[in-house]
Amino acid sequence: MTDHQHLTRHSPSTGPGSPDVWGLYEADTGSVQYVAACPRTRRAVAIDVVLNFDPASARTSTESAERVLALIADRGLTLERILDTHPHADHLMASHWLRERTGVPNAIGKKVREIAELWRDLYNAPDAFDVDAAFDALLADGAGFEVGDLAFRTMLSPGHTLGSVTYVAGDAGFVHDTLMYPDMGSSRADFPGGSASELWDSIQAILALPDETRLFVGHDYGTEDREAPMWEATVATHLAENKHVARGTDKAGFVKTREARDATLSLPDRMLHALQVNLRGGALPAPEADGHSYFRIPANRF
Repeated sequence: MTDHQHLTRHSPSTGPGSPDVWGLYEADTGSVQYVAACPRTRRAVAIDVVLNFDPASARTSTESAERVLALIADRGLTLERILDTHPHADHLMASHWLRERTGVPNAIGKKVREIAELWRDLYNAPDAFDVDAAFDALLADGAGFEVGDLAFRTMLSPGHTLGSVTYVAGDAGFVHDTLMYPDMGSSRADFPGGSASELWDSIQAILALPDETRLFVGHDYGTEDREAPMWEATVATHLAENKHVARGTDKAGFVKTREARDATLSLPDRMLHALQVNLRGGALPAPEADGHSYFRIPANRF
């Protein structure tokens, strides 16, 4: 199989208000990290950057985040915001490391507070996950911010998690794990707080964006017929070709298909490690008396 570990693609701006977008693939988890930049001012955001993690040794490293910073430097960009779309279950987020390294503020959706409450119970850690301290901004549905000439808007997009958000800037939408590439359909909705019904509603709101909107998904793993990872397709392409939500699909059929598929899926091998880190903004648990951090893994809860 071809090594896609260092695959990067550029999706150029289409005009005023439209960002230059780079996708950087992280092959171990099939994740796509994004840099979106204003073509005139060269001011940029980083979205869903990965902190590398080896589940066998419980060791973290920063190769993927360093690739993102190298791209930003090589193209003469200025990083203004570190964004995540949700507390990821399949990889650790690099938000904390990036904030410490660059001094740039980080943000995530406001409903992360509810996700944290859910996982405090699952980890039996009632005092854990101070998300207000871990993130500089918790963005509500409809919250906007500017990066150079780009006007970003936050869309609440629950379903994959109860607090997932989509970031829209001009003709670009960063749709996290709500949609997958058209030949894969949609992402799972069976994690705690997830809902296939809400996922459908979120997808319909995304597909109501203009047909030419470039949608950038959070993951791709290839298919039996396609080896190369893919992550960009327009609203029009999804409406014509997406295997789960193409035009003519109804909600009942989607929910039935999604729930049947989810019932066959195993938990991501990083999930129980990842959530306790990501609800700290990507920081490891506080070091104990010996100076080391330790993960807390619930037994027989899943």
